[in-house]
Amino acid sequence: MIVNGTTPVWVHPRFDAERHMAHPPEPDDVRRALEQHPDAKGMLLITPTDWGTCADIRGVAAVCHEHDVPLIVDEAWGAHLPFHAGLPTWGMDADADLVVTSVHKMGAAIEQSSVFHLQGNRVDPTVLAQREDLLATTSASSLVYASLDGWRRHMVEQGEALLGRTLDLARRARAEIAAIDGIEVYGDELVREGHAHEVDPFVLTLDVRALGITGYQASEILRDHHHVDLGAADTWRVGARLTHADDDESVDLLVRTLRSLVDDARRAETPPRVDFPSTEGLELETVMLPREAFFAEVEQVSAQQAVGRVAAEMVTPYPPGVPVIAPGERITQDAVDYLRSGVAAGMLIPEAADPQVDTLRVVRDSGA
Repeated sequence: MIVNGTTPVWVHPRFDAERHMAHPPEPDDVRRALEQHPDAKGMLLITPTDWGTCADIRGVAAVCHEHDVPLIVDEAWGAHLPFHAGLPTWGMDADADLVVTSVHKMGAAIEQSSVFHLQGNRVDPTVLAQREDLLATTSASSLVYASLDGWRRHMVEQGEALLGRTLDLARRARAEIAAIDGIEVYGDELVREGHAHEVDPFVLTLDVRALGITGYQASEILRDHHHVDLGAADTWRVGARLTHADDDESVDLLVRTLRSLVDDARRAETPPRVDFPSTEGLELETVMLPREAFFAEVEQVSAQQAVGRVAAEMVTPYPPGVPVIAPGERITQDAVDYLRSGVAAGMLIPEAADPQVDTLRVVRDSGA
């Protein structure tokens, strides 16, 4: 996403139609967006994605700097990246101007432990600090700061060895899971032009379509029958992540449980069909600023009546937590069909006013 004045302009991801999976935009995508919007103030890039695919940060940074705008990287899932050469490139090492990291995700700090990394002169540190201060709590937790400091010291002193061991575990896990009939583990085949630039080896993205079940069903089966929780699930996939805290025992448990899933899937109900949109079907048009739409006069209408109206809420399947509809976007039939059929198949949409998506919150028509 680039910001043109106060208006966000979406730089659409690269879409893998075979796997129904979005990858980060490439440098040429960013270049076209900046050329079309010469008043843009900056670029926000999300990498790694929830499924472990990574952008060409260095290439995107070079394009941004050609246009004299900063590159901000949302690297929520990348706390581990600076500490081992065998992992995808850390944003600060790839010339990003600002990197935001959630250390509680792939690091060992406690919940809500996030940090900024800043370099260069394209982002004023004083302005950044003042804007952060507007949103931060006035009752900061010493536990958060202590866990951040403890994690950083742990990684500086032992990170390379710990993460090297985790890389060995990931290679073993991938090989053993790949041998399970009906489960595909994504890997380096995703790395090619138009797809991912790199893949985080710690992210085990498992395609369960061949088992005849959805990722939602797989996640529920593993939780209910085997007491194993996975980090993400969608219509086709489940996701597991390894960290420096894992060991042979936890990998053995994961592999053993996935082998059991093959038999469990034979007894599962046939899942409802999900109406996947076309590649363009989720590229909704932004017709109002998100803030203006969110705070506008609104009404709750049936999902079908919402088609063609301007959304006044975020509608986000979770996990992985990527919005299908954002405030200010014009709602399409494709989006409604996808969300409603997805809910029927097990999709969770916790933050919408109506999690079942029978109705949607839209901007009230001026003539209403």
